[in-house]
Amino acid sequence: MTNIVLNVIVLVVLVVVSWRVLRRLRPGPLVWTAVVMCVLTLVFDTLMIAADLYVYAPDKILGVYVWGAPLEDFAYALAAALGVPVLWTVLGARGRDRAADDRATPGRATDGRADEDAR
Repeated sequence: MTNIVLNVIVLVVLVVVSWRVLRRLRPGPLVWTAVVMCVLTLVFDTLMIAADLYVYAPDKILGVYVWGAPLEDFAYALAAALGVPVLWTVLGARGRDRAADDRATPGRATDGRADEDAR
């Protein structure tokens, strides 16, 4: 399996799994984040490849390079630009729900310990 096939599969699964959260997020910040991440990937991948820090197997990549970075490397930037805001939203909602449950339960402090006044 080539890197591009694996990247497409991962991106499709990421979008399908996180679609409910992604459609609630504003598209502008997501697009700008993806653009910034791709520019950073372009610059730093090119530098790391030029410094011979890593080499790609020619039979695993398409051979299409943007500046000096293989096209496949940009999928990781896109996955991060989509996945991190989704995780932030989901985990933040869980934290808010947990805090609301702690406030609603009498005799419990916010850190889960028994409230001294409730004894």
